[in-house]
Amino acid sequence: MHYNELTDEERYVIEQKGTERPFSGEYNDFFQEGTFHCKKCGAKLYDSISKFSSGCGWPSFDDDLGNVKRVPDKDGRRTEIVCASCGGHLGHVFQGEGFTAKNTRHCVNSVSITFKARA
Repeated sequence: MHYNELTDEERYVIEQKGTERPFSGEYNDFFQEGTFHCKKCGAKLYDSISKFSSGCGWPSFDDDLGNVKRVPDKDGRRTEIVCASCGGHLGHVFQGEGFTAKNTRHCVNSVSITFKARA
């Protein structure tokens, strides 16, 4: 599998399970039509139709495209989301907050994803 070259910040978040500062990411207030892909391996993760504004400071999605894996955190309180293809850290998923009809919020670090506009 081919992996894209990552910056120090991207490696910290994607490979060491770090978190970018809230409201600092490129895709927090970003609502163009297209798809979001894993920054490390390029796997297609989210469609823009599932993106919504939650006010949490990170991009939020209420559904994925089947290439996001859920992993319970060691503390048992949260559920991490990772790219199912390469294992890169994306963020965390939360249930039951009522933001959308799907009642799910994927809270994703902008540095973990890239965007491809719909043609």
